[in-house]
Amino acid sequence: MSRGIIEVKELNKVYESKNKTFEALRNIDLTVGENEFLTIIGPSGCGKSTLLRIVAGLEDASGGVLSVDGEEIIGPGADRGMVFQGYTLFPWLTVRENIEYGPKLKGIPILERRRISNHFLKVIRLESFAKSYPKQLSGGMKQRVAIARALANRPKVLLMDEPFGALDAQTKLEMQEMLLEVWEREKTTVMFITHDIDEAIFLSQRIIVMGAAPGRFLQQFEVSLPAERTPEVREHPDFLALKHEIVQLLKH
Repeated sequence: MSRGIIEVKELNKVYESKNKTFEALRNIDLTVGENEFLTIIGPSGCGKSTLLRIVAGLEDASGGVLSVDGEEIIGPGADRGMVFQGYTLFPWLTVRENIEYGPKLKGIPILERRRISNHFLKVIRLESFAKSYPKQLSGGMKQRVAIARALANRPKVLLMDEPFGALDAQTKLEMQEMLLEVWEREKTTVMFITHDIDEAIFLSQRIIVMGAAPGRFLQQFEVSLPAERTPEVREHPDFLALKHEIVQLLKH
């Protein structure tokens, strides 16, 4: 694997209330390589989204050390772009304005912002919707804009928390193919959370399976599939064999 962009060592997360303590994550060690597409999968409540939020700087760890490109994570930062399941676009801004929002906050001049938004409008194939508002877009289109907005800041890592979970089956498949195209073009490191085994195998170079109570890593799998991930790859013997192995692991 290439050099580590995300490094997590001995991460623990414990939630404490007046009457009880809940151990969400225990002894998580993780390295995500440069330009790697890593997916974490596991049952509901295993802590996979909590882990992602801690890497994003949206939650504090109870123990352990986390860094991105050698810099300790002490809160949110422009080096990490986040895409949630919900459509977190600003409804009062157009598609172009949403994409340009981060660069504008950074003080990037308007001509450069326009170049950035033009690039990503082309990448997500929404050039003709540049002046549209989120309410005028379908769910899949909104999520495309959310991905473009996250990437417009040129983050070192793209963090994705079940981004296609709310989409219908056909749109979900189309979004998976589009995401791979974007990843291959932009060469961004991706840390992806899902509960969908097919989605995990189709997208990833490496998959980590988590178990619950407390959240911990059970096993990791290298995905040995053709680099060209066409829809037909879902019928590939290696795809089906890996799916069976992960299903059996999650069962037990």
